[in-house]
Amino acid sequence: MALLECIEVETGPNPTSSVIWLHGLGADGHDFEPIVPELDLPPSPIRFVFPNAPVRPVTINMGMEMRAWYDAYGDGRQDEAGIQAAQQQIETLIAREKSRGTPAMRLVLAGFSQGGAIAFQTALRHPERLAGIMALSTYLPMSDKLKAEASPMNRDVPIFMAHGIHDPMIGVERAKESKRVLESLGYKVEWHDYRMDHSVNAEEIADIGEWLKKVLP
Repeated sequence: MALLECIEVETGPNPTSSVIWLHGLGADGHDFEPIVPELDLPPSPIRFVFPNAPVRPVTINMGMEMRAWYDAYGDGRQDEAGIQAAQQQIETLIAREKSRGTPAMRLVLAGFSQGGAIAFQTALRHPERLAGIMALSTYLPMSDKLKAEASPMNRDVPIFMAHGIHDPMIGVERAKESKRVLESLGYKVEWHDYRMDHSVNAEEIADIGEWLKKVLP
């Protein structure tokens, strides 16, 4: 599978860990690039990889073409084929990071909104233990299949979930239901919510930085 186009930021020479961070619907890899300097990161160098999702028609937006990890219907259905295809694209990026010297245990899979859904989909099924999952303003896709498909290697992976309590796009109750599903399957979730909508704020950025220092010491 061809590699996705990516924007990369390295916090120092010879990175010892990687964060693959997936943007939301209609955005691109530059979306979270400006946040890196604000994270107060640990001293060991980190490579941030911000891939661009493919451009595709999106049903909920009247078929307009935009960057999207999968189609969104707006009626409760899930684009399972699209979600699984995105999962394979991110697996290819994980494999590249490993080939560049980052072991799975030093790799965080992160994402916002649609990107967070793909981070969940991929990381929870990945056959090697990852450093962590960062899921921002998102939900757990294909949750009914997770029990059967989950990788035993990531049963204890650190999970950071964060959500705006005024989010009109993905309601906070939907995210909390995803958290309950994960916990019912034995996953431990670090939950944060903030007085914001479908976005990121300074308090959340500070919490992300602290969490990254824990999982990438």
